[in-house]
Amino acid sequence: MNTSTPPVAMTSAGAVRGRNEDGLSVFRGIPFAQAPVGEARFAAPRPALPWNGVRDTLEFGPPPPQTPMRPGTPVGPEGAEDSPEWLTVNVWTHAPDPAARRPVMVWIYGGGYQSGFSAAPVYNGRRLVNERDVVVVTFNYRVGMEGFARLQDAPANRGLLDQVAALRWVQENIGAFGGDPDQVTVFGESAGAGSIAALLAMPSAKGLFRRAILQSMPGTFFSDALATDIAAALVQDLGLRPTAADLSAVDPHKLAGAPAALRLSMPRHEDRWGPVAHTVTPFSPVVDGEVLPQAPWSALASGAAREVPLIVGHNRDEFRLFLAASGRLGRITAEQAATALRVFGPGPEPESAYRAAFPGASDEQLWELVQSDWTFRMPALHLAHAQIAGGGRAHVYELTWPAPANGGLLGACHALDVPLTFGEFGDFGGISLDLFEPEPSPEVETLSARIRSAWTAFAVEDSPGWPAYDPDQRLVQLLDTEVSTTAYPEEASHRLWQHHTFDVLPLLAEGR
Repeated sequence: MNTSTPPVAMTSAGAVRGRNEDGLSVFRGIPFAQAPVGEARFAAPRPALPWNGVRDTLEFGPPPPQTPMRPGTPVGPEGAEDSPEWLTVNVWTHAPDPAARRPVMVWIYGGGYQSGFSAAPVYNGRRLVNERDVVVVTFNYRVGMEGFARLQDAPANRGLLDQVAALRWVQENIGAFGGDPDQVTVFGESAGAGSIAALLAMPSAKGLFRRAILQSMPGTFFSDALATDIAAALVQDLGLRPTAADLSAVDPHKLAGAPAALRLSMPRHEDRWGPVAHTVTPFSPVVDGEVLPQAPWSALASGAAREVPLIVGHNRDEFRLFLAASGRLGRITAEQAATALRVFGPGPEPESAYRAAFPGASDEQLWELVQSDWTFRMPALHLAHAQIAGGGRAHVYELTWPAPANGGLLGACHALDVPLTFGEFGDFGGISLDLFEPEPSPEVETLSARIRSAWTAFAVEDSPGWPAYDPDQRLVQLLDTEVSTTAYPEEASHRLWQHHTFDVLPLLAEGR
């Protein structure tokens, strides 16, 4: 590759010029759809308009309007709100050679379906590209009110439809960047993994990817009635109806603040929303019967994605992050633990069942355990079981290595796997999660390299290096300083949840 000449690639909308960086060709901010404003706001994504000449794609596109992960923190680079070109893709490749036909890895970010953007420094694709000569793609999709609020006169799951549009862009254009559209692996964490679970069940996403990696998939999928009721509550303080007609007059960045106003009062809605009222986000994919016909567990069990091999896994101490972020680490009372066990636990007597299964656990440990199980750990395990029941293949893992910062206090918490996956240990877009020491240790680098090696091997060779999961043996890979394959280690939780059915979360009471 001539490093003195900027790389150029031809897309379906026009030519783009990228930048040479550390031996790679990098393209940022390529539109894959029109800006979703004006008549296009709250609509399904529309194909990007063509341009003349060669378009410079040197900077990331602006983040979609969203609620900051922490109040008062900036979202994206300075001046990002000045442009509505939210729907853009970014490509890292060794060279835009159409003859190369390299495997492609497409990342879908998390953020509770209400925040996140591809410009976050942690999502730099350079080390994955160098690991195994793959092409890495990241992109923005609409979140929060713009992407997931259930509006009566707009399509459901607009954020998921953006993801489908981005994956179609990959199919149509990635060959020009040296990628193989027949060898696409999607990978994502948290809401990104939940999005992938939805994509596996969506007819419109069929055939757009060949393999999938789901890291810490959340188990929340809303019924249409529940999502509609939550949307009405979200806009109640604005004096508006949950319709595109009403909300189109509200500035998108102002509207993005609506969830913050609802968050404090969500527990008061438990009689209507059930456990969702005690979660950290009012958004999730909506099983509307059209865009998303059914929940992923039932879809996969019926064979909807049997031709798509999966890696599915979770972190051991998922909910420790939320416990610390809320300032409650070391402060959970017996009453709070009892409430969490009642709200989130399985079966008719969840508190007594959990206390019997974990006799030495403190109230705080039980509070954390039941929410880790309900939100992430058991939905992921059950998805693997569903995939196998439907005739497919799944490889299961658990990250057990504790975050080194703060003396390991956060354990193997939620989001720890993201920096390890990319080998980037800075921040999530201006928000430090304080998981790592300022300088990554050799231990960190070694574990990160092992994960990158497994993920890219799966994308290239169809195997991450450990056996496929079997419901009888239940062998999983433990990701730690000493990597090992062993029986699923969370057996106590598995027994508690083995007869539970993960499905669509309903509205519990009709009428407002």
